[in-house]
Amino acid sequence: MDIDYPPQAEAFRDRIRAFLAQHLPPGWSGGGALPSEARKAATLRWRDTLAENGLVAVSWPKNYGGAGLSVIEQVVLDEELARAGAPEPLENDAIGIQLLGNTLIALGSEEHKRHYLPRILSAEDRWCQGFSEPEAGSDLASVRTRAVLDGDEWVIDGQKIWTSAGVTANWIFLLARTDSEAPKHRGLSLLLVPIEQPGVVVRPIVNAAGHASFSEVFFTGARTPRANVVGSPGGGWRAAMTVLGFERGSQVTTAAINFGRDLDRLCQLARDRGVNDDPHIRNRLAWCYSRVQIMRYQGYKGLTLLLNGQRPGREAAISKVIWSEYFRRYTELSTDVLGLEVLSPAGSGNGEALIVPQPGTPNSPACWMEEFLYAKAATIYAGSSQIQRNVIGEQLLGLPREPSPSREHALIAATGR
Repeated sequence: MDIDYPPQAEAFRDRIRAFLAQHLPPGWSGGGALPSEARKAATLRWRDTLAENGLVAVSWPKNYGGAGLSVIEQVVLDEELARAGAPEPLENDAIGIQLLGNTLIALGSEEHKRHYLPRILSAEDRWCQGFSEPEAGSDLASVRTRAVLDGDEWVIDGQKIWTSAGVTANWIFLLARTDSEAPKHRGLSLLLVPIEQPGVVVRPIVNAAGHASFSEVFFTGARTPRANVVGSPGGGWRAAMTVLGFERGSQVTTAAINFGRDLDRLCQLARDRGVNDDPHIRNRLAWCYSRVQIMRYQGYKGLTLLLNGQRPGREAAISKVIWSEYFRRYTELSTDVLGLEVLSPAGSGNGEALIVPQPGTPNSPACWMEEFLYAKAATIYAGSSQIQRNVIGEQLLGLPREPSPSREHALIAATGR
């Protein structure tokens, strides 16, 4: 594997490093060192700075507001922002740009591109993603939300859950069943729906760490224009897989950078607490180090796919298992390092910046406890570990399919045993 970047990418890296040295505040130690409101204000100012310098969507075509640069230059930008601990984008922004925006460029009509893409870049439209439902999580093709044509509008009824950044969004792209007679993968459509209308209710879900990161969204006769279909009616499965491909490729090389920074914090915590010589702690820290390196090289493999014009597919299940299991285990290790302090955590927590705490985040028990609680969901959201392992076994290794209850019942009915 050749992990050297081409000369033009390294030249762009030098440009970004100079930009960061010029525009990040003197003594910048990361957003995690700031109180919640100050962190949010810094994030908004930083977005304006990126926009003024053409760095919000560098791989988008110029005629849609992007910089017209290559995929590898987008990756280099992401890497350098991560290394510098630059403010993380607001979640609506990340969803709108990385997921929906890229999907519209790939599958959307020219009218969609010219209307929505500039509004995403200006943050006039703030997007969230409506995929999971109470009865359809990992089995996404089983969604029950329905959309029926009424003249020139789709009428939508149903419910979505675990909707990230739903409370701050004013638009949602959602997967709905538009043909009840078609096989479940073929009767779906990806619709663009305004949230600010009488038929939509958004209710925040407070997680174990005390933050409303997710929402449930209810649709009762909600409406959207007939033209607001990404791709074509019935083509929702392809559109959804395109969205998920961009989601899985969005942190192709930055996951190892961010998690590696967390590991540095954890090693410092072990030194501060005087347990860095404990052989059990050292063994677990070594396990963490090995996983960060695996993530690093998995990232290079994913980058190779992107440079060859491919988006991460089934192989992304391997990366999902690795990083989510790592997330849980390194935060569990932090509680063992802290010992009894976790029973009455003190210090400031990290608020919204839980997943990838920035440099300078205090190594306080409260901060680590928030991460520990948040990490409990990591092996469930974005595809549970059980489902990911099925994908790896069945679709990558060619193992027999796991029996499902419906198949088992059919076999019993047919054979009587």
